Order: sequence, then structure tokens, then C-alpha cells
Amino acid sequence: MKISLGSDHAGFRYKQELKPYLAELGHDVRDCGTHSLDSVDYPDFAITVAREVASNDAEFGVLVCGSGIGVSITANKVSGVRAANCLTEEMASLARQHNNANVVTVGERLVSLDAAKAIVRTFLETPFEGGRHAGRVQKIHDVTGR
Repeated sequence: MKISLGSDHAGFRYKQELKPYLAELGHDVRDCGTHSLDSVDYPDFAITVAREVASNDAEFGVLVCGSGIGVSITANKVSGVRAANCLTEEMASLARQHNNANVVTVGERLVSLDAAKAIVRTFLETPFEGGRHAGRVQKIHDVTGR
């Protein structure tokens, strides 16, 4: 599956580790930057990833920053994106099952690299349950005024 991957400088190290990990899992990964530890503005990279997901150029997005919060807030500004900041595999699973999230965000300062890999893998492998959750997700999309 096509994955759009991005980070700021605070998430750069994990992004660099996640890229080959996702490729090993058989995914086609597009690295949207950043490409160094130099200080950058996280919204620039979160927007790029979110737009790729919203336009169906990528099936899912993965974003990393220091906490995962800033990139999550930014990605959720893009219509059609449901970004979830996940600290555990259970959160990643529920984000997919119940919210049909299409972008996962993680914080390099908050979880270990092994945990980040497990969170991302769980997120990508968990299907949306649909059913009673489908109407709820539709209500999210019906919200206007962003």
C-alpha cells in the first residue's frame, strides 16, 4: 500500500527508521521530509502528508514530531483527513476500527522506537469496522467551518 511519511526535526530520527521498516513490510513509502535534523516548521510536512492522503495519492499517512500533537492538529485541518495521535497499539487499533483514521501520528519524545514501529504497524493492519461507526465518521465529515 502507498504510505506518505513525514516529520519535523524532532521526529526525524524515527522517520528515518520507519521508512525502511515500512518498506520491509511491503509498503510503497514516499518520504515527504524533513531530510535533516535542521530546525523546521512541522506544519509544512504535516500538510504535505495530509494532502497526499486526502487526494488519494497515498492510502495512509504517518507523521512524527516530538509529541505527535502538532502534526496531528495540522493534518486534521485538511478536509478528509482523520489523524490520530497514538501512544499505544490499542489507541492505533481503535483509531482505525472506530474512527477510520487515515493518518497516524507518533511522538519521538514520548514512545520508544520499538513502540512507534508497533503502533504504526497495528494502525496499518487494522481494518475499519464500519457498521455503527460509519455514521459517526460521516458526521465528522459533515462538520464545516474549518
